[in-house]
Amino acid sequence: MAVTNPIQFIQQTRAEISKVVWPTRREVFLTTVMVFIMATLTAVFFALVDLLIRGGLTAVLGMFG
Repeated sequence: MAVTNPIQFIQQTRAEISKVVWPTRREVFLTTVMVFIMATLTAVFFALVDLLIRGGLTAVLGMFG
């Protein structure tokens, strides 16, 4: 692995950072909203699955108890 001196490292780092495309405020907002929506939908889905499994187990155990 090639060894670079600190000045070259800083120059290369600045060059790479200048290539980064930062998201706009609108993009960050929309992405955040989508994350909250997906988290809510996932929570609702797993709550429904939990209710179905609990109901099924209660029915099965009720038949034997």
